[in-house]
Parts: sequence; structure tokens; C-alpha cells
Amino acid sequence: MFVAIFISLIGWMVYFNVYRSAEFINSPYNKRQNTFADRVVRGDLLSSDGEVLATTQVDEEGNETRVYPYENMFAHVIGYASNGKSGLESEANFQLLTSHDFILTRITNEIREEKNLGDNVVTTLDSRLQSAAYSALGDYNGAVVVLEPSTGKVLAMVSKPTFNPNTIESDWDSIVSDDSNSVLVNRVTQGLYPPGSTFKIVTTLAYLREHGSLDGFSYDCSGTIQPVDGNLIHCYDSISHGAEDLPLAFENSCNCAFCQIGLELGHSRLNETANDLMFNSKLPLDITYNQSQFNLKKDSGDAYTMLTSIGQGDTLVTPMHMAMIVSSIANGGTLMKPYLIDHVENVNGDQVSKEMPDSYKKLMTSQEAATLSGLMEQVVTNGTASGLAGQGYTAAGKTGSAEYYVGDEMHTHSWFVGFSNVENPDLVVAVIAEGAGTGSSVAVPIARDIFNTYYSYS
Repeated sequence: MFVAIFISLIGWMVYFNVYRSAEFINSPYNKRQNTFADRVVRGDLLSSDGEVLATTQVDEEGNETRVYPYENMFAHVIGYASNGKSGLESEANFQLLTSHDFILTRITNEIREEKNLGDNVVTTLDSRLQSAAYSALGDYNGAVVVLEPSTGKVLAMVSKPTFNPNTIESDWDSIVSDDSNSVLVNRVTQGLYPPGSTFKIVTTLAYLREHGSLDGFSYDCSGTIQPVDGNLIHCYDSISHGAEDLPLAFENSCNCAFCQIGLELGHSRLNETANDLMFNSKLPLDITYNQSQFNLKKDSGDAYTMLTSIGQGDTLVTPMHMAMIVSSIANGGTLMKPYLIDHVENVNGDQVSKEMPDSYKKLMTSQEAATLSGLMEQVVTNGTASGLAGQGYTAAGKTGSAEYYVGDEMHTHSWFVGFSNVENPDLVVAVIAEGAGTGSSVAVPIARDIFNTYYSYS
């Protein structure tokens, strides 16, 4: 028995050191990584188009300073490497503090008790799209994320309010004491917002799964609808849309029609569809995130069911999660796992490792994706996202105006989620501008600037 136990322990140690040790060492929670900095100068973080996003400057006395040339622009996604670590500075910490320089160079440096140069991490981020997203969001607090749906590459990730990672140490006390702005929160992956009318994508998919098609639905919208157990629910500006089928109701973003759909579907079908789209679930993300929340029970009542079906109630979602749902629509129903690191190279530019696109799972059938894509294209052609029409590329999307209260005062978040080049999608964009008003007035122009930037150089 003791011999068997001993052999098993030896076998486990061999297995761990060969196959699992790098995984444990690479964990951002492993403090052993910090000792690597005694022997290695931290490598650079680079954009996919070759821009330096983070680098280490060493003065004549050997003092090291981490420098972020773009300052606030990449703050949340690149993160910081002092006062703890965040963003890619945390996720790629092991790679940045590992050197694959020429072996004789490393040996010589160790003999001289000089530090080796760490590997450089090339991200999937595109500095031109990041700049466009950062500028387009302007003075609004909120978030923008840009994905490549066919691969899962994250091309841009902007969160505001932001901070300057170059001065994170001196600014730390004022940042962490500011409870009103949550500056360090990456709103792309951690910001939880009511989805507003962007959730009508989920409600429509639930209807499609319940009935097999969109045929047969009709509704006469008077601009308001009143639940038995609640107050009036309005369409935007109480506009009366008149007789509608489901595609027209989606195009008009008709709250009343979708309240009726929610009542007909009931809690069970809405819950099932939301859970299939990863609400209340872990997401395939390597960076820190919050789970989206969907809460609809059998005894929730008509008013709550109706509000939930139009993205209000207690439903909360992150911009990244909405981008992932739309990415699966753009990619024929299959969600590709989002990723931020393209490859790692040594200081001489020789590739050390390469990340490859990875299919996560099929969130919907290809037919369901095609149906939703067609509806979203009509929103751009004739509906609330018409600000994207006539731009030299096709687009599909859904706007949202998500209501929330500060005390007794109601405000509205501006949402847009969508993609470009409908037949062979290039980009997925999710935008939220906090307290900015309707999706068509603010979020759509932000998305348009990003799409236009992409097509100006692609």
C-alpha cells in the first residue's frame, strides 16, 4: 500500500511539473510571479497594429518605471502594474516576466547579475478603433466594446470614467475614496445595466422558439398598455404604432407589443431562453467580469413580466455580454470565446506562443441567427438605428433606452448593439452611454464613428 501511495505521489509530481505547473504559476493570484521581477525586466504590451501600450523604462541606475504612452485611453483593458495589478497587466503577468531571449544572452546576464528582458505580449487590440471608440464616447460615462465575431478577438475596449495608469500610485487614495464614479471598474465587463430594448432580441428569440416562426403575431399598438397589476407602460413618447406584425414591432421597438409577447410566453420560456444566452451563468472570459442577472418567477405578476420582456424590471447585463450575444447572431449562432492576447514574442520579435480562435458553444441555430439578423438589419434600414444607413456598408442592430432612477428622478441609458457587413460580418459593437437619452440619439452615432473608422483603413 505504501509503495503504491509513493509511486502515485511521484507520478502526480511528474505530471504536475510537466503539464500543470505553468497553469498554476500563471495564475494572477500566485505571488510567486512577483519574484520573477528580480531577474527580468517586465516586457511590453503592444497593440495588434504595433503600437506600444505599456513599456518599462530603465534609467542609468537601474530604476524601472512602467510607462503607458496612451495614458487614459487603454486604462481599464491594459490595467496597471503597481498598487496591485489589473487588466492585461494581471492576465499576462507571467508572460511579461518570462524571458525567451537567446539562451547565451540569458546565461551571460545571469552570470553578470543583470536582468534579462521579458517577453512582449501582442494584444488583439487595434489602436485606431480604440482611439475612435474613446473619442466617440466623449464626456459620457459608459462603455464600448468591439469584437470580431468570426474569431472572438477583442479589438477595442473603452470604459469611462477612466484614470491615468502612469499616475496610479499618486492618485490611488483619491480614486479609491471616490464612491460616486467607481473609476477602477471596467464597465465593459463589470458594469451591470438594465438592457432596455436591446433585450427584445432575447424576447424575440423566445417567441421564435415557442412558435417556430414569427408568423401569426399581430398587435394593434395604441401607445400605451396597462397591466392588471400595474401602471401604464408606454411606447417611446407614447407613439401609437397601429397594426403590427412581429418584424414591424421589432423595427419600431414597440414596448406595448413586446409586453404582450412577454405575457403570452410567460416566465418559463423567457427564463429558458435567457439562461441559454448565458444570463445567471459564467461567461467564457479570462478577465474579471460580473455575471448578468435575469430574475423572473412564476408569481412575478403581469406588470413585472411585461417590464422584464422589454429589458426593464430587475434584469441587468454587461456590455460585453450583450456583445457576445450579438456576436453569436453575426456568426451564424456560434459564439467564439472572446480573447485579448494574440501572441507572445521575445525581445527579438521571435514568436513564443500564439492564441488561436476557440469556439465556445452554439447559442442558437443558424436559422434563428439568420432570422434575428434580418430583423436587426431592418432596424437600421427603416427603424430606430437608421443613423447607420447609407454609410457604404450594411449594418444590423438594436437600440435601447434603459430607464433607471436616481432617487425619484428618472434617467435613461443610451444603448446600441449591432454588427457591420451583414452578409459576412466584420465587427460587433456594443455601446452604452450612461444617462445620455435614447439609443438612436447617442449610442448609434458612437457606433457609426467606430464602423466608419474601421472601413476607412480596412
